[in-house]
Amino acid sequence: METRVAVLGIIVENQESVEKMNAILHEYAPYILGRMGIPYRKRDISVISIVLDAPQKVTSALAGKLGMLPHVSTKTLYSNIIQDDEYENIG
Repeated sequence: METRVAVLGIIVENQESVEKMNAILHEYAPYILGRMGIPYRKRDISVISIVLDAPQKVTSALAGKLGMLPHVSTKTLYSNIIQDDEYENIG
């Protein structure tokens, strides 16, 4: 299956969504290369970046699920390099 490296940017504007967000991220753990979170206390938000190596449909599904959570916004940036890799199916 063809995979691409992507960066998923997430902004959480209400901490009540964090538990559900973490459960979704756990479901996609096999594809996640790294995660960085920055709490911005001045505005009471969290800014999170997730780096993935996954098929584009998997990355899109993850971004869609996260974006449907209340007070959560996402944007995705994809690498132009596509590689054939084998992954288990998720989602």
